[in-house]
Amino acid sequence: MPNSLASPPVRPVLDRLFQAAHSDDAVQWVTVRERYPDGFPAMSAREQADAYADLYIPVSPEGGRLLYALIRASRPSTVVEFGTSFGISTIHLAAAVRDNGTGRVISTELHAAKVARARASLAEAGLVGLVTILEGDARQTLADLPGPVGFVLLDGWKNLYLPVLRLLEPRLAPGALVVADDTVSMAAEMADYLAYVRDPAHGYLSIAFPESDGLEITCRV
Repeated sequence: MPNSLASPPVRPVLDRLFQAAHSDDAVQWVTVRERYPDGFPAMSAREQADAYADLYIPVSPEGGRLLYALIRASRPSTVVEFGTSFGISTIHLAAAVRDNGTGRVISTELHAAKVARARASLAEAGLVGLVTILEGDARQTLADLPGPVGFVLLDGWKNLYLPVLRLLEPRLAPGALVVADDTVSMAAEMADYLAYVRDPAHGYLSIAFPESDGLEITCRV
């Protein structure tokens, strides 16, 4: 069975992007915090996207491998990603879809420059034909997405996790997996989301996974 993460052209692209994210984000975070000392409580999604325009904010290498493994195992026909950024997580998703021999990735990103950079990296990795990046507010771009959706990665603005999930909910396939990133480091910002998916009355089985900044792995039961 193939494993695109371990071989060219995917591996060199991921190595380069992870290295850039490690060095660039260390500098850019200082700039963002100096510029916005009170955070972003009153900002719109568009204003937040502009503030984070130079930040990679990637999934961790281990988190990326976990995403790849979950998609290889579940073989979803449609994978949805909320928050493309520079495309590191998107490459993991697309590599799994290609290695499965079936499926597609629909990703969303608000910032035009990040969309362009992500598409370029996907092309370099030989995965561009498997991914559609929808530019704009995910609450609008995903509104008419046809189902069934078998896998969802939530890695955009944390206060929008629950609205995006509720938007996609009618199109989630039975057994669909939903992975939410940063559930430890930014738990307060997504308290409503965590409370929702951890309540069995809403039709989910949810497990906190202690990887990097925390992942919540949720199954639509």
